[in-house]
Amino acid sequence: MSHPIPLILDTDIGTDIDDTWALAVLLRSPEVDVRLALSATGDTAYRARLLAKFLQVSGRCDIPVGVGVYAEDESLPRRLQEAWVQGYALEDYPGRVHADGVAALIETILNAPEPVTLLAIGPLTNIAAALEREPSIARRTHFVGMHGSIYRGYGGAPEAHAEYNVKLDVPASRKVFSADWLSFTLTPLDTCGLVTLQGERYAAVRDSSHPITRALMENVRLWCAASPPWLKIPIDPERQSSTLFDVVAVYLAFADDLLEMRTLPLIVDEAGFTRVHPEGKAARCALAWKDLPAFEQWMVERLR
Repeated sequence: MSHPIPLILDTDIGTDIDDTWALAVLLRSPEVDVRLALSATGDTAYRARLLAKFLQVSGRCDIPVGVGVYAEDESLPRRLQEAWVQGYALEDYPGRVHADGVAALIETILNAPEPVTLLAIGPLTNIAAALEREPSIARRTHFVGMHGSIYRGYGGAPEAHAEYNVKLDVPASRKVFSADWLSFTLTPLDTCGLVTLQGERYAAVRDSSHPITRALMENVRLWCAASPPWLKIPIDPERQSSTLFDVVAVYLAFADDLLEMRTLPLIVDEAGFTRVHPEGKAARCALAWKDLPAFEQWMVERLR
């Protein structure tokens, strides 16, 4: 690798905990140079506070934080990590904070001397807004996302589901899926929906003394204590992780050796399903694992 890949993170951190896992892994990945971390959907000020505090605790105040498009949305309890940022304000962040995160995303891409990788691990509201303001960013950007469900659904189900990040904002998803990106790479539920850590691998992360991983585990414990209502069985934060969907997208930002990749023409239908369709844009999709245990070990090595 000649130099780190310039990367923008767009994340709905603060609802499901996998975004926090993904951020921790991203910050431990020398393959990338994170130029901006942008909060996505719902209460984006709360999410930006989470980003800012996590970056500060990680010693990464060089990374600017952007506040994404705000929207009132009570369909899920979304502030499950609020306790971790109680008393922390965006003004407390020593680094730069962009109140208009979408403008910061556009500026970061247009000012970069080389293509930027846009790592999107939440609903696509910010990305669609950026494309609306400045469509030319697509031709300067490699898109990598945790989106969709092609042949398998949640929990390895044998049928596709309308995946959360896509269906929460269907118009935005359709705009992003049809844009002219330099490349368009996805981990759908077919692969990312199968990733958890248990046993000795989980214990190695849980017991790490690294400040980034300690901050991660603080958030994991608070999140589990908040009893996310979509979990059918409560998770014991001392024994195992939840499903770590978003971490697969982090890996795909710079590698794909452990995954079976296939290029498919995809569209998003009105119900939020990702469908293979002859009129769809080409998407590189991670459809199966070559070696899932090796990926789990890769995560552990990044975080231990």
